[in-house]
Amino acid sequence: MRTNEALHDALKLRAQLYARIREFFAARNVLEVGTPVLSAGANTEPNIASFSTTFSGPVDSGVRTRWLRTSSEFAQKRLLATGVGDNYELGRVFRDGEAGRRHNPEFTMLEWYRVGWDHRRLCDEAIELVLVALTLIQKQATIHRTTYRDLFRGALNIDPFAASEAELQHALGDIRVDAAGLTRDDWLDLLLTHRIQPDFPRDRITAVFDYPASQCALAKIRADDPPVAERFELYVGTQELANGYHELTDAAAQRARFVHDNARRRGRGLPELPIDENFLAALATGMPECAGVALGIERLLMAMTDSEDIREVLAFAFGQA
Repeated sequence: MRTNEALHDALKLRAQLYARIREFFAARNVLEVGTPVLSAGANTEPNIASFSTTFSGPVDSGVRTRWLRTSSEFAQKRLLATGVGDNYELGRVFRDGEAGRRHNPEFTMLEWYRVGWDHRRLCDEAIELVLVALTLIQKQATIHRTTYRDLFRGALNIDPFAASEAELQHALGDIRVDAAGLTRDDWLDLLLTHRIQPDFPRDRITAVFDYPASQCALAKIRADDPPVAERFELYVGTQELANGYHELTDAAAQRARFVHDNARRRGRGLPELPIDENFLAALATGMPECAGVALGIERLLMAMTDSEDIREVLAFAFGQA
């Protein structure tokens, strides 16, 4: 059981981290913003579950079912479309069905956008921020940059773009999972999380670029051979920390991805969710070329303190909330 002293130390470190983050962005003239926690649109991504609530006030205030944000992304992009420029938000987000040693249904996300940047330039800035955070506890880290393809080749001697599903399943070795309904991308994710990620050195920041186009999420797709998503993920030690994109700015393409998400949800027996029409309308007016990244604050605190349990860096975990 955590002592009061350990609780207070965790709270103080979090406060110091928030202050250092705000100093970091103030020095770079990146505006701090605050966006709604409740939205009329939901996150359609099938692998993310959203909380919803019902508004009981005046009927002319909009739809009654509101969704707790899983990210501040859509709202920040709406601000980008107004011309606000570089911006960040440090705030609470919510995801249903995730609780335990590595997840809490309510957690803190740092999300920021840089106009005119691509994902590689933004990744460099994200690494800078992590290095600044590590100075709070006099910790250093080496930096390793790699492509998704080279990561799999080096760790497992397979090509993630060319290997068959049978080869991907075989590469899991003695790790046993229920294969029912799993797609190629699911097998790749399992290999990354169960075979590759656990071997990342604890004192290393690992940046992985250029994911399969099927894992594009909200990123642009580059016409390589094969095509790749202009996306990066950042790890500190074995902790998955941040996910960033060279952002998609095409409203029609974005709508098609949302529709595809809902089709995947139907295929899994999940309910379809309302598309964020306010976000799509903002995209249609013209969002500038930009890159954006979301970074989990609790994951960063866990990496800073060498913790394997998210509850150690929270004031009160879900079970005690």
